[in-house]
Amino acid sequence: MKKITLTFVCVFFAQLLFAQTARVQIIHNSPDAAVQEVDVYINGNLELDDFEFRTATPFVDLPAGVTLTIDVAPNNSTSASDAIASFNFNLASNETYIAIADGIVSTTGYNPSPSFDIEVYPLGQEAAANPSEVDVLVYHGSTDAPTVDIVETGVGAGVVVDDISYTNFDGYLQLPVADYTLEVQDASNTTTIASYEAPLSTLGLTGGAAVALASGFVDPSVNSGGPEFGIWVALPTGGNLVELANSTARLQVIHNSADAAASTVDLYLNGEMLQDNFEFRTATPFLDFPAGVEAEIAVAPGNSTDVSDAIATFPVTLQANETYIAVADGIVSPTGYNPAPAFGLEVYSGARETAMTSGNVDVLVHHGSTDAPTVDVVETGIGAGTLVDDISYTDFQGYLELGVEDYTIDIRDENNTTTVASYLAPLSTLNLQDQALTVVASGFLDPSVNSDGEGFGLWVATANGGDMIPLPENPLSVNNFEKNNIALYPNPTDNVLTINGLVEASYEVRFFDMQGRMIKNVEVENGNSIPSISLGDLNSGVYQVAIYSENNLIESKRLIKK
Repeated sequence: MKKITLTFVCVFFAQLLFAQTARVQIIHNSPDAAVQEVDVYINGNLELDDFEFRTATPFVDLPAGVTLTIDVAPNNSTSASDAIASFNFNLASNETYIAIADGIVSTTGYNPSPSFDIEVYPLGQEAAANPSEVDVLVYHGSTDAPTVDIVETGVGAGVVVDDISYTNFDGYLQLPVADYTLEVQDASNTTTIASYEAPLSTLGLTGGAAVALASGFVDPSVNSGGPEFGIWVALPTGGNLVELANSTARLQVIHNSADAAASTVDLYLNGEMLQDNFEFRTATPFLDFPAGVEAEIAVAPGNSTDVSDAIATFPVTLQANETYIAVADGIVSPTGYNPAPAFGLEVYSGARETAMTSGNVDVLVHHGSTDAPTVDVVETGIGAGTLVDDISYTDFQGYLELGVEDYTIDIRDENNTTTVASYLAPLSTLNLQDQALTVVASGFLDPSVNSDGEGFGLWVATANGGDMIPLPENPLSVNNFEKNNIALYPNPTDNVLTINGLVEASYEVRFFDMQGRMIKNVEVENGNSIPSISLGDLNSGVYQVAIYSENNLIESKRLIKK
């Protein structure tokens, strides 16, 4: 009877012993191409088949209090005997673990190449300690990344991880649920290596726990072209790791350098082509641009083969979730231009892609004409008065929030006494409501001392980019106003335009569209009659009608073709 009882007790305790378990999550973070997919055996049994890089298991129960042999084999293995690495672990009962596989298997092709290993954190969590927060365990698993700090800049939390090195864990961060911006900085906090968005609120992680891993290579070029550095998140449910997106800003680049040597250029961003054959007086659309880190914009000739051909480079650091406009101005050539301010990139923060107020048009003004003086911009069409006061070369004037009207814009000297040029800004006619635009003073007032370059004008970049739109010049009448009392009728007109008040013998009537292009030219012999002109070949729209006699402008009027 005692023997039976003793046997029963031994069996009971043996069952109890093997019934002891621990909770374990395994994360594959080795970027070596040789172990892109692996098979994982535990005590000789295949437990994970084709386990891929940057995936994780859910938390599972594994035997505790006994030695576990974990064998990692190629994904085409047939048994644990094919293992390329083996590890022994003894887990404590009722504990929770995070196990991360990282390092390098291959003997060549990686620099540095720390050995393939499994790092274990014994205080894992499947949920947040506070159900209203998110708990995040941080792990440094990038073989070629230095010791770094992680600094939160979105809500101003500051340094959240200090001096973490490869294979180190930093204990769980207990975070309020919010969307964070994380900067990975060197240990001295002087250089930002990368910046990321951590949208804990957006991802719905309230009450959850997660593991954030530094993963991949800072320099893939010396690591077999492997996966790039990033921060990836493992959730308790396992599956594919979630990549934290790089922090970005929005940027539009406008090419406004009137130097013929830069008429067409290539733009590079951090050595990669950003815009091929980028022409003078064109603009990119708004693009996502790396934020929180110093990036390099390089400008090369239009026939460049790579960034080494650059004629100018500009370091740019933009803030996450902000919007910018950058205008390239100035002169590249050493001779032929007077004055010749250096080619540069002027950056405006607080840019807009749409109007702030529905129904308005928001207009940013930039002085980009190298030989134009300091000027005022005065609206004379509806009597709005001075819109821009004393704007000089390279200056921006903050956004003008304008009602949708057809404006007349005079460019005057800074004393507001002499009108240099006058332009039409038909915001209503062109249906530009709700848009944000950039108006750039462009070209040369005196092309004769600037290599006969493009003449001065006001050009408009829209948020969609592409060819900039010239504002049509509003010709300043210079002759015969007293002799002529010219009228166009009917206006608006369906098809035929009648011109009354002509007194000279012959005229030339030129029709310009709102982009300043002459699209129709008619010779008129007066003969004491009232001339009529067929407009059947014109599309519906607004036109400027300029009337000349012996090449002298005598009148300019606006016409609406229905």
